[in-house]
Amino acid sequence: MQESKQKLEEVSLYSESLQQTITLLIYLPANFSPLYKYTLLIAQDGRDYVMYGRTPKVIDELMSDSKIDRTIFVGIPYTDVNDRRDKYHPEGHQQEAYIRFLAHELVPYLDQKYPTYQMGKTRTLIGDSLGATVSLMAALSYPHTFGNVIMHSPFVNETVRKAVDAFKDTSLLDLYHIIGTQETAVKTTKDGVLDFLTPNRELHEQMADKGYHVFYDEFDGDHTWKYWQKDMKRALETML
Repeated sequence: MQESKQKLEEVSLYSESLQQTITLLIYLPANFSPLYKYTLLIAQDGRDYVMYGRTPKVIDELMSDSKIDRTIFVGIPYTDVNDRRDKYHPEGHQQEAYIRFLAHELVPYLDQKYPTYQMGKTRTLIGDSLGATVSLMAALSYPHTFGNVIMHSPFVNETVRKAVDAFKDTSLLDLYHIIGTQETAVKTTKDGVLDFLTPNRELHEQMADKGYHVFYDEFDGDHTWKYWQKDMKRALETML
């Protein structure tokens, strides 16, 4: 098989919502052709999903085996841990603006620049920890824009639970949700050491009761990329 010549392209996009320039890491699959339409995989923690998740490589492998639809990867890196918390945390002062950026600025930009399907169910948000949280919150806010969410060990608090409870049209979303059985003492940036496992189990029960369409699984591991990376193939195959 011919080796891929594709490179990760770094693009700058100015956000009116955030009043700052956002860096995008865009990967077109090895056999990309503008003659076909593509689904979008939009990753919070974008650089981590490239370096640790090896997501572009996994996309190429699964596409070459015809196990997923044609997919363009878009990673959104964070600047530092404080920037990440401001944009991703449910109480982060930029979270609402960041979600507006995703729906009102990023998606129109991608739809104009690339041959996309331009439908909610062909756009998947993915993230780990707080990145998973903001992905879910964005889909709850804009379910017609983002129809799929992959959540690797999301941070869950009362704000998240209330948003999940208030959301009515659960048929609009397909969710993928995993959590590690050893995630009982996770060190966070500002919230101290937290139990992630119990709130995630409660969130899953809540979603099941509300009729959400969710793939849920618990893995034997902790809150690290060692375990999320192992899950990438299954996650993408399930959702793309």
